[in-house]
Amino acid sequence: MLSLSDLPTLNAALNGTSAILLSLGYYFIRQKEIEAHKRCMLAAVTTSTLFLISYLTYHLPGRFGSVHFMRTGWIRVVYFSILTSHTILAVVIVPLVLIALSRAWKAQFDRHRRIARWTFPLWLYVSLTGVIIYWMLYHQ
Repeated sequence: MLSLSDLPTLNAALNGTSAILLSLGYYFIRQKEIEAHKRCMLAAVTTSTLFLISYLTYHLPGRFGSVHFMRTGWIRVVYFSILTSHTILAVVIVPLVLIALSRAWKAQFDRHRRIARWTFPLWLYVSLTGVIIYWMLYHQ
């Protein structure tokens, strides 16, 4: 059974899984393997949704809240640069994913492709930087 203190590790695992699924989905669409692409992208949406639920559960008022980055020097600047870009893009990516998903669902593939070109790299960045932030907070 998971405890609340296990959620940051779960969150990092979900982010890492999303990054792998996104990369596989990109590979499959480049190979014109539409069904494999679809499965990967739906799985990425699922893991990202589970991440969001877990993240919000962990950060609910009265729970754990924030973990402070205690290191000093140049690494602090690096950490907060990554954290800031991650946080901003994490907010931006949600509607982009929903729009891309909606367009694919409606078989509006030209419109889906146009937004997916922006959504994919941003979503991948958010997933990967989520793992990096976890690593910097809990393993340094």
